[in-house]
Amino acid sequence: MSFTPVASAYPATRLRRARATAWSRDMVRETCLSPANLIWPLFVTEGTGTEEPIASLPGVSRWSVDGIVERAREAVDLGIPCLALFPNTQGDRRSDDGAEALNPDNLMCRAIRAIKDALDDSIGVLTDVALDPYTAHGQDGLIDGEGYVLNDATVEILVGQSLNQARAGADIIAPSDMMDGRIGAIRAALEADGHHNVQIMSYAAKYASAFYGPFRDAVGSSGLLKGNKKGYQMDPANGDEALREVAMDIAEGADSVMVKPGMPYLDIVSRVKQTFGVPVYAYMVSGEYAMIEALVAAGAGDRDAVVLESLLAFRRAGCSGVLTYHAAHAARLLAKG
Repeated sequence: MSFTPVASAYPATRLRRARATAWSRDMVRETCLSPANLIWPLFVTEGTGTEEPIASLPGVSRWSVDGIVERAREAVDLGIPCLALFPNTQGDRRSDDGAEALNPDNLMCRAIRAIKDALDDSIGVLTDVALDPYTAHGQDGLIDGEGYVLNDATVEILVGQSLNQARAGADIIAPSDMMDGRIGAIRAALEADGHHNVQIMSYAAKYASAFYGPFRDAVGSSGLLKGNKKGYQMDPANGDEALREVAMDIAEGADSVMVKPGMPYLDIVSRVKQTFGVPVYAYMVSGEYAMIEALVAAGAGDRDAVVLESLLAFRRAGCSGVLTYHAAHAARLLAKG
């Protein structure tokens, strides 16, 4: 939206007038935040009755499938509409080809089915599509002898992984791998398999960021990665390229797009929203969460205020929603009004 401001001078114009009282600030507030704007990422692990706190993500744990179902019930009660699931695949099930991603009884599929059996359509389930939780080398795809991640061969596996998750009951397939052409291939496969209403939320602008460290701890890939992911994830220096990535994914059938990480890339969120007008999401990644928790632990900030201000900034930039590990905490704060 663009407009020409009406020219008027002080004291005829006092912009503080509308800020003087709480009721007036409420009336002129431009951006709103509610639990409906939150997606809660959760980490699934093996076992029963298992909770494994993640040291680099204080306050975040891995949960066995039964615990994930309880978190899903909690999310419904809090008004959070969707969960994002990430598996902590055991080492003996990892391989260079990531074959466990295609196992219909893998950890991810068991968690999807358990949530849907317990809650049906009361909550959405978003599933990560990439091979890094399943590969022994920690890359998001298949590699050649030189360690280069192969695009087209990886896409074939991602298609199978997507169908595996859709058949288990996933509502939103979220490819996070950044391979070229995978959205079109996944959309065609979903259509052919009868999954017409399964959405695709593409990680369309995923950057090769230094903010992902705690996440790799959470999914068990920390220390496995050979090399880096700069050959397929985006250069943090680039903005125009993000628009090309988004345009391609929309053309190939993405229903919504994601920018990752979040706060350092709000300019990208804004540009994507203004250019394409599609639902845009951002992932407030593990490093961002850990920074807030470190700020609080140091006594340098109030968690409640910092969390809500951060999430409001995502909404102001143009996000329809935010994936955040603070989702449950934020939803409780919003319920208080």
